[in-house]
Amino acid sequence: MAAYEGIFPAIATPLNSDGSFNEQAFREVMEFNIQAGVGGFWVAGGNGESVLLDDEENMRIVSAAAEVNAGRINNIMHVGAPTTERSVRMAEHAASVGAEAICCVPPFFYSQTDEAIVEHYKAVAAAADLPFYVYNLPQSTGVEVTPDLMKKIQDNVPQLAGLKHSSVNFANVREWERMGLKCFIGSSMLMLPALTIGAVGCIDGPPCAAPELWVDIWNKWQSGDIEGAREAQAHASKFTDIMREVGVHSGTKAVLTERLGIDCGSGRLPNPPLEGSRREEMLKKISSLGINPVAVPSGGD
Repeated sequence: MAAYEGIFPAIATPLNSDGSFNEQAFREVMEFNIQAGVGGFWVAGGNGESVLLDDEENMRIVSAAAEVNAGRINNIMHVGAPTTERSVRMAEHAASVGAEAICCVPPFFYSQTDEAIVEHYKAVAAAADLPFYVYNLPQSTGVEVTPDLMKKIQDNVPQLAGLKHSSVNFANVREWERMGLKCFIGSSMLMLPALTIGAVGCIDGPPCAAPELWVDIWNKWQSGDIEGAREAQAHASKFTDIMREVGVHSGTKAVLTERLGIDCGSGRLPNPPLEGSRREEMLKKISSLGINPVAVPSGGD
């Protein structure tokens, strides 16, 4: 089993034309990424649009991911929800189908005390009893996981292994390392800088559509080729720029559709579709970066 390090794409959730989960496309996207050399996946997270799906859909995604993986890499399954009961239920399910680890955003919408957040995490982590990762996404949850709050979590959640750090407070990457936590940076444009101050890898949406770009950064960093890693990061960041310009959810699915020859659909509403001239212009831009169609991988069944 691979270590919890390197590039862990936040995998997209392909949808059929009626808006339902396209499980076969999901399996093929996952296999494509595995063959590209990723270390694992962040499943049913932000790029997976989990908050726009119901719990049963998210559990289907987790089950499919565990089955495709079959012990080859490390899946970190997101089980975050506004209520503890729902998160616990999804954590129990993730453990039952063979997840390697789970992750969870803090409870959101209603403001909670640090103590309430800690109790939430205690219950969720205990339900699965797997390595547990905090998802620090303050711009969406309204909760900034500070070093003080993380220390409270660390003291009360023995399953805590690390976090995905998507906060703009970049300096805390060093704090997480000092606390002995595995920190994945949540911005694919900051993978290399984060590695230099203690991060173990990167989790973000754009890499699921072009994983080879970030695998290249990781491999060069690992080999000590810092200048090569810097050049690879600059190249990969151009792709992220394009995805952010058009909208990451529908953008990554459009790229996957073009590259793999399978229809991954668009984002679930209210995430807007990427259509017409905007889609064509985006595809031209990514082609200019050398991101081209690939053979549909085997092993996705």
